Amino acid sequence: MKTAIFPNFQKKNALECARKLCDILNESNIEIFVDDSFESEFIDKPYVKYGLFNEFVREADFAIAIGGDGTILKCAKHIIETETKLLGINTGRLGFMSALEYSQLDQISNLKSGKYNISERMMLNACIDSNGSIYELEALNDVSVSAAYSNICDFNIYSNGNIIGSYRADGVVFSTPTGSTAYSLSAGGPIIEPEMECIEMTLICPHSLFTRPMIFSPNKKIKFENAINSNPDIFVSVDGGEPIKLSVNSCVEISCSAHKIKIVDMAGNTFYNSLNKKLMCPIK
Repeated sequence: MKTAIFPNFQKKNALECARKLCDILNESNIEIFVDDSFESEFIDKPYVKYGLFNEFVREADFAIAIGGDGTILKCAKHIIETETKLLGINTGRLGFMSALEYSQLDQISNLKSGKYNISERMMLNACIDSNGSIYELEALNDVSVSAAYSNICDFNIYSNGNIIGSYRADGVVFSTPTGSTAYSLSAGGPIIEPEMECIEMTLICPHSLFTRPMIFSPNKKIKFENAINSNPDIFVSVDGGEPIKLSVNSCVEISCSAHKIKIVDMAGNTFYNSLNKKLMCPIK
């Protein structure tokens, strides 16, 4: 059994967690691979192997992301079109997508015994056509389109070529069910069971009393159209990545991706437990 470690050492306790994780994996006779750039952090652990992460992770049984939800999203991009399963260990703040907290590292031996569940998560495909340049990106969480400096903008939204509405807002978030507990939730969107397949659309600060989030079936193609010359600069960001400027008369097409990510769920850390512990605490 092979594991590929993807740590974010900018997070508190991530280095200590990664080193302890390696010891537990080694005791369970599980191979450990880490990117060359982190060799100095594990120099005293002769059983750790090194290489290029984006190469050995494609042959690994598990990719283990150590950090927060952002770290998990970055790790997920490396395992698209593979059978590698993704496990998150939270050393960040919310860590909603994580299977384990740092204090639960002893459960990592369950990988060897098979005492875990797999949650298959849909992804979104974002095709961005901006001034003749085409970008195709995949999102596990969301695709956000918004104006610079929180300026308000006007845009049209279509579903399979049929116009849904012309909106005035700061922007819009298209999310997967996995991403429904992230930016979309903060913008007023509903929480959706992560194994469902649908596309959620939530407007960001709409200038309207009646605009509500919408849920689309996964076979729909949703289009954001920037058709107003007077709009401020509009940018597209996929899973919080580097924003791409969307020129006037350009569009973003959102559809269900052909790829899925397999996320590991450990006993006692299901979606509902995370929801109860991490999002419901302030109202109890």
